[in-house]
Amino acid sequence: MRAGDVRPGESINEVQLAAELGVSRTPLREALIALESEGQIESENGKGFRFVPLSAREFEELCPIIVALESLALDLSPADELAGIGTQLAALAAEFNDDVAQHALVNRRDDEWHNLMLSACPNQRLLDEIAGVRRAIHRYESLLVSDDVMVERSAIEHADIARYLVAGDLPAAKEALAANWTNGMRRLLADAGISWERLG
Repeated sequence: MRAGDVRPGESINEVQLAAELGVSRTPLREALIALESEGQIESENGKGFRFVPLSAREFEELCPIIVALESLALDLSPADELAGIGTQLAALAAEFNDDVAQHALVNRRDDEWHNLMLSACPNQRLLDEIAGVRRAIHRYESLLVSDDVMVERSAIEHADIARYLVAGDLPAAKEALAANWTNGMRRLLADAGISWERLG
């Protein structure tokens, strides 16, 4: 799904998929049920599963959700640990400071950066929820922009978040985090030739 090899609304052929993966139907069905609980696929009235259709409204709604969840994770993280993490984040931001990069690389490095930012959060259930929302966002990304496309990014946004964490200014860090997610989604839509205002 992340690679964009399947389309929204497409039915899943369990027999074919089991053969391709070299597994029996039982573990495959268990995995499909787990994906259903995450909102990645849905049941077709006892006829199997299909990939969940995408909607512009859902994509727009994901931004404030991920911002709120990641902000909560920062609130729950020990302040002294956040300062140390901020130093590491600043180094990562300086290391990957290209304004334009391949979409797949941007996604991978961005996930690594945000995972490090949240690594002091003690609430595993919250981190699991954040991972689920990120997967939903990646579903849209894979359909809007191919992995090999060069996309715009803003390294300064990550540097700002890191700087505020080092300084112990959590409110400013969360504000910068919100700007990073909102601007990132807008850049993604621009790369796909879609304006933010056209969503909904």
